Amino acid sequence: MATHYNILYFLCISLINFSLFIPTFAQTDNYIVHMDLSAMPKPFRSHHSWYSAVLSSSKLLYTYTHVINGFSAHLSLSELEALKHSPGYISATKDLPVKLDTTRSPTFLGLHGNSGTWQRTNYGEGVIIGVVDTGIWPESESFSEKGMSEIPKRWKGECESGRDFNSSMCNKKLIGAKFFNRALVAKTPNITISMNSSRDTNGHGTHTSSTAAGNFAEGASFFGYAAGTASGVAPKAHVAMYKAVWEEGVFTADLIAAIDQAIMDGVDVISISFGLDGVPLYEDFIALATFAAVEKNIFVSTSAGNDGPFLHTLHNGIPWVLTVAAGTLDREFSAVLTLENGVSVTGQSVYPGSYSSNRTPIVFLGSCLDSKEVIKAGPKIVVCEDKNASLDDQFDNLKHANITGGVFITDEIDLELFIQSGFPAIFVSRNDGKPIKDFIKSRKSPQAKMEFRKTSLGIKLAPSLTSYSSRGPSPSCPYVMKPDIMAPGSLILAAWPQNVEAVSINSKPQFSSFNILAGTSMSCPHLSGVAALVKKAHPDWSPAAIRSAMMTTADTEDHTSTPIKDIGNKNQPATPLGMGAGEVNASKALDPGLIYDMNTTDYVNLLCALNLTQKQIKIITKSSSNDCSSPSLDINYPSFIAFFNPNDIRSLIIVQEFHRTVTNVGEGMLNYSAKLTAIDGVKVSVVPDKLEFTGKNEKLSYKLVIEGPAMVKDRVAFGYLRWVDSEGKYSVKSPIVVTTLSSELVSS
Repeated sequence: MATHYNILYFLCISLINFSLFIPTFAQTDNYIVHMDLSAMPKPFRSHHSWYSAVLSSSKLLYTYTHVINGFSAHLSLSELEALKHSPGYISATKDLPVKLDTTRSPTFLGLHGNSGTWQRTNYGEGVIIGVVDTGIWPESESFSEKGMSEIPKRWKGECESGRDFNSSMCNKKLIGAKFFNRALVAKTPNITISMNSSRDTNGHGTHTSSTAAGNFAEGASFFGYAAGTASGVAPKAHVAMYKAVWEEGVFTADLIAAIDQAIMDGVDVISISFGLDGVPLYEDFIALATFAAVEKNIFVSTSAGNDGPFLHTLHNGIPWVLTVAAGTLDREFSAVLTLENGVSVTGQSVYPGSYSSNRTPIVFLGSCLDSKEVIKAGPKIVVCEDKNASLDDQFDNLKHANITGGVFITDEIDLELFIQSGFPAIFVSRNDGKPIKDFIKSRKSPQAKMEFRKTSLGIKLAPSLTSYSSRGPSPSCPYVMKPDIMAPGSLILAAWPQNVEAVSINSKPQFSSFNILAGTSMSCPHLSGVAALVKKAHPDWSPAAIRSAMMTTADTEDHTSTPIKDIGNKNQPATPLGMGAGEVNASKALDPGLIYDMNTTDYVNLLCALNLTQKQIKIITKSSSNDCSSPSLDINYPSFIAFFNPNDIRSLIIVQEFHRTVTNVGEGMLNYSAKLTAIDGVKVSVVPDKLEFTGKNEKLSYKLVIEGPAMVKDRVAFGYLRWVDSEGKYSVKSPIVVTTLSSELVSS
């Protein structure tokens, strides 16, 4: 009787609170509300029924099962204040908008039809990749069920019908599709959703999901560029699309509902090519949602962001996910300018339009900053040089002029935003530009012709770190080195909706079944696919073990056997704060020799050491019993970052220690020796420097010690620790960063 009275009292107080305050404040917004499940009155059968009783159904957007203990709701300020007095209330956070961040890339990663990697994993057969994105174009050949295995019996998802999308559009490849926009609709009640279904009207989701797991599609190209057979990294893995990113807006409440559903549906891998900037871990709902996924042994791959080349710009610096930087492929798209004297100059271009290869008058206009002079040039090939001029301004001036084509002489090495031009344009180096200028000056009426749609493979300076890829350290958790790893993100060809504009030529939209895009949004799904392959080969491995296998086997040299270069830093060697452990090597990741494993207890110890309150930790872990008796910033991660404070005058020498435990996943007795690369001005040592394993799955520990002056040269110094076995089969590499950059956490 007492229990019955308590529940009635609770309901009445809640309803009275809301009814009293509704007229007071008209301003409303979406909030994500954390609740204490232990406070749920016993008569309620589920958390959903409890939350439904706390709020009216018109206010409630989603109740969450895994990602958080709580719900999202559309509330006025007075309703929010009333909610704060309800039993079980912990906190509420206003919903936040989120920022979005291949025919060649599988081959570049060492995946071929006869390769051991694809054969050993049977192309990722049976693994389910959940992609949270803008939707999918189910008719694409990349989502054909040809050669696919049956849908796994453990799959609990569905194919949700909606506008221009019905359940029959799913198959053995695309096994599920759902869409989430309640938060978007509540935030903008008068909105009209252009495509209220899982169908992709943006292209981003189709591109990322086909990159991760697209089936083989013959005859793929982007208007003749990158022609060949396209496939994803794990072409026999199953795909489930969770559309929560809309052209009309993107909100966290919808995104975490999508991740919550993916967890319930039984995916093995989640791919997330977006993130939140400048929020602490306990307010980063992607961090909260992915913690729940990792608890369920689901691997999560995320994008680092596109705010490079500046340091401290990275998002998704979440310790329990993989954070992926973007690198280049060994493929270039080009065009040829042939001068009337027979000299040919090759430059970069992805102009997709048709173009007459007849000779045309050509003129050199210097900086091309005088837009009237450019317009006056008329139907000619206009040559510009960006000495003391902005390439952006030159490009815009030519784009809006009625010219035949443009040639840009530039030392700019980051041209991805320019070469996919809507008018005929070729970009050449300063050296290649000299014979062009000399020819024009030597003739009264010089002429030349342009030829496009050239694709070159085997570029030796690949991979390189792109300039736009966001750099670490992570503002939300700097003590875990991020990004983790690099994957192809530069000019990636993948599937595209057939009715979504791929490019505009002379203000006219052009359409294609495949498109070329760049960004960490493109690098992230590559690693989702690699994770699926490793998961297939090692179904019992934890997400941390899979991440470790990819990181410790990554390549740190390009195809010239020299260190990977950073395009955003004048082609200087890339540091781990830009490229992580290096470029993923899918083949080596299947057999790494040693792994650094972790579980949620390790992450809790880290959260405790970050000086988060018990309330903040509880928001992340959803547990009321977070043991903070062993706090540690030094978790068992396959990388190291040491922060030295140049203002610390208490000691001339700073010493930092790191402790790690490695698990032998190789066969039999294996002996490893530590190999260290020199770090300028810093002494690094390993104790012990030999590890002798007597059997598989044995664990051994070591200590890495870094000693050096408080001031580090160039603010960032780095090197590597390699554990090399006596047979020379394994080289287990971890990056080491020593920096005077700030380790201060981002605060709310």
